[in-house]
Amino acid sequence: MNLKSIKLYSQNIWKNRILTDMILETNTDFDIIFIQEPPWSTICTIPSLSSEEGDRVVGTSNHLNWITFSRALSNENDYPRVISYINIYLFNLCFSFWKDIFNYRNICCFSFFNNRNIFFLLNVYSDANQSALKYLKNTEANIRNVLVMTGDFNIRDSNWNPSYPFHSVHSNLLIDIVDTFNLSFLHSTNVMT
Repeated sequence: MNLKSIKLYSQNIWKNRILTDMILETNTDFDIIFIQEPPWSTICTIPSLSSEEGDRVVGTSNHLNWITFSRALSNENDYPRVISYINIYLFNLCFSFWKDIFNYRNICCFSFFNNRNIFFLLNVYSDANQSALKYLKNTEANIRNVLVMTGDFNIRDSNWNPSYPFHSVHSNLLIDIVDTFNLSFLHSTNVMT
C-alpha cells in the first residue's frame, strides 16, 4: 500500500452518537477515522447477582465496515476520550492496539505493517489542562515510524490559525512532542461543507 494514499478523517464529535453514526455510515471513502470525545452510553443491562436492576453494558458506536480500536473501560469516570476506526478493507495490514506503550484514556496508539515495516498512528485528545500532551512529554516511549499524530489538542495559536492573534504557551509543548516523533505540522483539510 502506498502510505501517501491513506485517507484519514479526524473530528471531535463532543459525545454525539448521531454524528458518530453518520460519520461511520457516510465516510466509506476514508481509510481511518479518528474520533475525539466519543459517546459512551448504556447499550443494555444484563442479569446480575449483585443488583436487581442488572449490570449496565456500556459501549459506543460500531459499524460493520469499521474495525474499532479503543482502550477498555475501567470505570464510569475513566471512559476513553479517543476512539479509532479502521476501514475493514485494510484488515490485511494487521493493525494492532498498543496500550502497553500509552495506557491513557486520551491517547489511542495503534500500528500496522506495510512492506515489512511497522508504522504507528496516534489519536490524541488533550483537554483544557493539556493532560494528554503532558502525559506524552513525561512518558518515555521508544517508538519510531510514527506516521501520524492527530486529534484535538485544544490549543488556539497564531502558528496554525493566522486569524488568531496570540501565541499559546501550550503550543511549545506540542511542538516539542512533534519533534520527538520526527513529525511535521500539516494544515488540515476541511472536507465538510
